[in-house]
Parts: sequence; C-alpha cells; structure tokens
Amino acid sequence: MAHDEISSEHVAPEAGSFLADEAEPHTIVSSEVVFAGRVWDIRHDVFEYGDNEIGRDYVDHPGAVAVLVMDDDGKVLLIQQYRHPIAMREWELPAGLLDVEGEDPLDAAKRELAEEVDLEAKNWSKLVSFHTSPGGSNEVLHVYLAQGLSATETFDREEEEADILVRWVPLQETVDGILAGRLQNSILMIAVLAAHARR
Repeated sequence: MAHDEISSEHVAPEAGSFLADEAEPHTIVSSEVVFAGRVWDIRHDVFEYGDNEIGRDYVDHPGAVAVLVMDDDGKVLLIQQYRHPIAMREWELPAGLLDVEGEDPLDAAKRELAEEVDLEAKNWSKLVSFHTSPGGSNEVLHVYLAQGLSATETFDREEEEADILVRWVPLQETVDGILAGRLQNSILMIAVLAAHARR
C-alpha cells in the first residue's frame, strides 16, 4: 500500500526529527485483581476511551532487570535455563524481578548478577528499557551493560536455577545466532542487538 492510500485521519503529523512513544493516560473507571498469582497478578481494568468504556485484562507485573555482561575481549556471558511455559532451555541473560519493594533497578541488576552467575562488575551503564508485551502486560524491563568483572561469593541456587549453564560467546556470534533464528529469547535479542548497534 502506498503512503497516499492510507486515510489521512490515521496518519500522524511529522513533529520534529525524533520518533518517540507518547504517554496517554485515560480515566480508569474500575480496576480489580481477578487472579492473584505467586509472582504476578491478572488485573481487569475498565477505562474511558473516546466516548466508550473498554475492559481489558492484563498481567500486572512488578517489572524486571537483565544484565548484558561483556568482558575485555568483547565476549558476552549467556546462561542457559529451563523455561516451563515453552518447555525449552533458552540461552538468555542474567535477569530477575523487581520484587524487592523500593529497590532501585540498578541495585536489582547488581543483585541478580551475583545471585545467578557469582559475578560483580565495576562499570555499569544503562543499555535499554522496553515494554515486554504492551498488549497484555505492564512489565517494563531494564537492561544494563556490566563490565570490569570480578568473582563474588558462590550462591546456592534452587529449582530451575540449580542447573544453569554459563557460556562466554563473542558478541558477533550471538548476533549471528539471533539473525539465524537459533536464539529466540526476546530480552537477549533486544540487548545484544542494541549493544551491537552501539559498537
């Protein structure tokens, strides 16, 4: 479809040189937890949209953090972990929930790095933040780049974390795996491609 075939009422005006998402809060008529889960809840909201009231169910999520660990040779640290909803062991990044009330996301990222792979980092920088599934969840995930590594105390791990595998992989090899469709974890994909673009 050509540009001029799209109805003009659905074409956003060009406003400056930067494309950006826009906040647009609407009046919430009602909001209730319809399922209280172990980690996150399902919430039902009714909100005003135009002249209508619309109801939506979504995952009410505390948010999460992930860490792209990179050494001096440009290799990134990947972990392989079992994920039950998809019945697969995925290669992914050290990550975890923002489930400690009031904890700063960077502090949470440092905690998760130590807990999952027994590492700490001297240098931290924000890589990217994104909504994981905005049509069905309010989760925001913050990814940090960690460099200047050293070992920390060894943590005891339970359940699916008990048999995590760790591998150092060249950044370009990880990019190749993503583009070939062999690596499909969304957090890994976004973080690695963002790091690759910035290099």
